[in-house]
Amino acid sequence: MADNNILEKLDGLVARFEEISTLITDPAVIADQKRYVKLTKEYKELDDLMKARKEYMQLLAGIDEARSILDNEADADLREMAKEEMAANQARLPELEEEIKLMLVPADPQDGKNAILEIRGGTGGDEAAIFAGDLFRMYTKFCEMKGWRIEVSSANEGAAGGYKEIICSVTGDNVYGTMKYESGVHRVQRVPATETQGRVHTSAASVAVLPEAEEFDVVINEGEIKWDTFRSGGAGGQNVNKVESGVRLRYLWKNPNTGATEEILIECTETRDQPKNKERALARLRTFIYDKEHQKYIDDIASKRKTMVSTGDRSAKIRTYNYPQGRITDHRINYTIYNLAAFMDGDIQDCIDHLIVAENAERLKESEL
Repeated sequence: MADNNILEKLDGLVARFEEISTLITDPAVIADQKRYVKLTKEYKELDDLMKARKEYMQLLAGIDEARSILDNEADADLREMAKEEMAANQARLPELEEEIKLMLVPADPQDGKNAILEIRGGTGGDEAAIFAGDLFRMYTKFCEMKGWRIEVSSANEGAAGGYKEIICSVTGDNVYGTMKYESGVHRVQRVPATETQGRVHTSAASVAVLPEAEEFDVVINEGEIKWDTFRSGGAGGQNVNKVESGVRLRYLWKNPNTGATEEILIECTETRDQPKNKERALARLRTFIYDKEHQKYIDDIASKRKTMVSTGDRSAKIRTYNYPQGRITDHRINYTIYNLAAFMDGDIQDCIDHLIVAENAERLKESEL
């Protein structure tokens, strides 16, 4: 049965869609890049809703027409066609209603952004660093499957392999909207390469996924940034010893949520090109500030959603990788599968899909649609 509440909500958006359609062709709006980007994003979302509205109205009209034929026509062929039409439309109607409900729930405004991915070895010493390296490889493979580009901006290698810390940028379509579900503590249970007795150890690594800020998302006084340069480590070659390509920035920033002034320190040694390293260090500075400024918004969402999917406490244990049993368990949604080898090779989309379904259910509950 048709949901009149849905149609009312869709009808209420028509005027706004027409207004934005006009605004995005206005030269004054196009000149204001920040406003133009925001409006074009809203236009696309409303355009999708207008297409859904058109289909919804066609389905309702088709059902009414078929019902009228069945009530008034005696012709057997016409009645048969009307029955088929009504059955097809009635089957599609509830599906479309669910699609529209999700479209009507405000999306996370960060979802379309690129992301900064930070992986750090936690408890477990050398084994934690090795596991952090395994997670980085897993995400690298996943990004390759998605056609995304991953670039390392800084890395601190572990003594026995892997990474004590690795930070990289991920660029592509809807990166943050997909990767945000990976933020939290990842726990591994296995016999470490460093273990001589064959005992299973538990180690952990933390993952943080931050939406990459664009230039107009935050205001930075670049004249107040203090820059240092240093010789970059890494693979051999004369360049390493002679050129100070690594950059370090220091920036004093007032946290609007606490009022406290904090010193931000960022290093970038990603390339042998100092200007490129400066550019990437600036991008990380913007993202750091943007993330801090939006923490209150994130906490507000987390307090409403029981699943804590994509938001909330980044120190929460979200997933366990059990090697002896070949098992992966995501604790937020009680998701368990036994394909650990494929999962560690980047086959993580199914788990993310389940998390998206769980979050969408929470979002619908919030919106009371």
